[in-house]
Amino acid sequence: MSGDGRESEGGEEEVRGARRIPGPRGAADDLDLASVPLPPLPPPGGTAPDEAVPEQSAPKTEPGPELGPEPEPEPGSAAAEADPEPAPAAEAGPEPGPGPDPGPEPAGPEAADGPPDPLMSSAPVVLPHQVLKALLGAWALSACSVQETAAVEDHLTGCAPCADEALRLRDAVGLLHTDGSLDLDPTLRTRVLDGCFGRRPARIPVPEWAAPYDAETARLDALLRDIGESEWHAPVRLQWFEEERQVSRRTTVAGVIGHLTAVDGLLSAALGLDDPLDGGKAPLDPTERTETYWSATRRPPTRAVREPWRAQTHELIRTASFAGRNVAETSVSYGAFALPLQDAALDRAFECWVHGGDIADAVDYPYPAPSAAHLHRMIDLAARMLPAALAGRRSAGLAGPAKNLVTPGAPGRSLHLEIEGHGGGDWYIALDSPAAVGAPERAVAQVALDGVEFCRLVAGHISPVEAAAGQEGDREAIRDVLFAAASLSRL
Repeated sequence: MSGDGRESEGGEEEVRGARRIPGPRGAADDLDLASVPLPPLPPPGGTAPDEAVPEQSAPKTEPGPELGPEPEPEPGSAAAEADPEPAPAAEAGPEPGPGPDPGPEPAGPEAADGPPDPLMSSAPVVLPHQVLKALLGAWALSACSVQETAAVEDHLTGCAPCADEALRLRDAVGLLHTDGSLDLDPTLRTRVLDGCFGRRPARIPVPEWAAPYDAETARLDALLRDIGESEWHAPVRLQWFEEERQVSRRTTVAGVIGHLTAVDGLLSAALGLDDPLDGGKAPLDPTERTETYWSATRRPPTRAVREPWRAQTHELIRTASFAGRNVAETSVSYGAFALPLQDAALDRAFECWVHGGDIADAVDYPYPAPSAAHLHRMIDLAARMLPAALAGRRSAGLAGPAKNLVTPGAPGRSLHLEIEGHGGGDWYIALDSPAAVGAPERAVAQVALDGVEFCRLVAGHISPVEAAAGQEGDREAIRDVLFAAASLSRL
């Protein structure tokens, strides 16, 4: 640049000869597409003969040496025989445009322009082993094409390692696409333990009669671990029947666990373990024990009650496992009645499930019924206790008189209790004497109930007049048995 601010002549020549940098392009939204003329479309069949092709559209070619006309082959030569008629020279001009659709071409090998595409064929694709193994994950997710799926499934019929891997992947996909609750399956613990014990049995297994108590305490403990600090003070209403009416008591989640701890102490005392209450002065009646435990608590119970209750349940199961077979018949006194230890453990499993449901309702948590085998045993215990409960109500003037007394052990008048669904079965309840035996040939009435509904009746959570799904036969016998079942409930 010169001193007067103008460039030199040589600089102007350099700038003039230099390549310009193009300016920025406008955005697509800035274009006025309506003002841009559209190119004319060629008529069907190609370009008209009288239309001239613009010169700038023809490609430029480098000039080469001029070639003369190609000499014609001599008659009789090999070239003449191979090409008897010369092909017509191609006319200059653009290629013809698309004409009308000629329609589908006839099928057949002569209609194809080249070899068929293997991916467009319905036949299985032949792929290497490593490729097929890599496709197993996509196959399990149903993400393969039809040809890949056919190739993988054809490969699985002859490759055992890939077949095993495919089964594992398909099972894993089933867990990913579940529509159920996100909560753990309540039977997961039992299935895991069964699998472990099946491979390596326990040296001292849990007795079969203690298995329901073990399972229900574990389920309730899992619920308690999942609730928050404030939910331990959530109100819980406990319900049961006394004589002809339903009563209730309001407490908290922590109060329910204290109630279970107090009543489980009856089993601890029968096994020689420490009673959470004073063993020498504590009452035996479950209601009185609970009131004593609650009154001894100076402040509202909190989640601190969980660990002592869980430690007590573990100690009960461990002691029963080490004690041997004879301990199952050890008598456990409830004050007004007594039960063998194996029935008392089943009774505690039933109450643990019922109160677990009460807690779950208070904190809005799902809580399914026990397994069918355990529920069947709970129903069986209630059915075996019904004749004595019916005799007690008859002595108090709350049930009809006996109509046909028989000698102990003989079949007497009976009610057919049909439990349907989960844990169901058939039981025959002796009506006139607890020492009589229920028999199908002496049945005078029949009651049909769902298994869970029957347990809710025994727990005092539903009214006897609303419980039975089906009734047939002696109406007085049906009413007496239903109210006797509700009278089995207690705090």
